[in-house]
Amino acid sequence: MQIKDLSQRTNLSAKTIRYYEEIGLLPPPQRRPNGYRDYEETAVSRIKLVAGARTLGFSLDDIGEILALRDRREAPCRVVLDMVEAKAAEIHQRIAELQRLEVELRQLHALGLTFPTDDVDGKNCVCHLVSERAANK
Repeated sequence: MQIKDLSQRTNLSAKTIRYYEEIGLLPPPQRRPNGYRDYEETAVSRIKLVAGARTLGFSLDDIGEILALRDRREAPCRVVLDMVEAKAAEIHQRIAELQRLEVELRQLHALGLTFPTDDVDGKNCVCHLVSERAANK
């Protein structure tokens, strides 16, 4: 199938498909006499795996590892499960950090409301508090 057909079946742009091919996530297809790419049916499921893994936050390196296992006819299931668990733990940590940041921002906002809002030099307003925060980190 041509790249436009593969693009339609996978909901990815031709540019993205060519990029995946360039970085080795998709093997180079055969070429027709006119030079057009001629993808096999297996490219559809491979690209759908790549796209699904990307939506879950997997890196391209992670996806490459999964595909390499599959290409060697090794089941990547345990590796994928480990990656899913690691990604979930990472998100849990990020949520906690974001919640702490939210509290800090709300406190800064409340405090900032007690300062003047017309201090051009930023020495006696919320801008000063923001600058102090950067110095304390």
